[in-house]
Amino acid sequence: MNYRSPLSKAKGLGSAGAGAHHWKVQRITSVALVPLTLWFVFAISSLDVFAYDAFVEWLSRPWVPVLLTLFFGTAYYHASLGIQVVVEDYVHNELARHALVIGIRLLLMLMAASTIVSILLTAL
Repeated sequence: MNYRSPLSKAKGLGSAGAGAHHWKVQRITSVALVPLTLWFVFAISSLDVFAYDAFVEWLSRPWVPVLLTLFFGTAYYHASLGIQVVVEDYVHNELARHALVIGIRLLLMLMAASTIVSILLTAL
């Protein structure tokens, strides 16, 4: 049984096949961000964030850099997925769409890497 429309047969286009995976990963990252965000807000609100020494002491605890890395890594990945959906839905020029998706991914990977390196350098 073939579910393709006559127009898609004529154009040779069909489903990319990645929509369900993309949707599932975006939901998983959003669910993972709920407890991580609650922890982050609670942890930051209980700190004297203007005291650098207190912040470094808090960050030197073994589990804090792990949770911060998970939080920021998941947040950047979730943002990348969400922005990609917006670009794919609203940018109609194919070249511009691909360039924006690649550029946004590279920018968010660079931001995630610099955030994680900063966390690790401050923690050590």
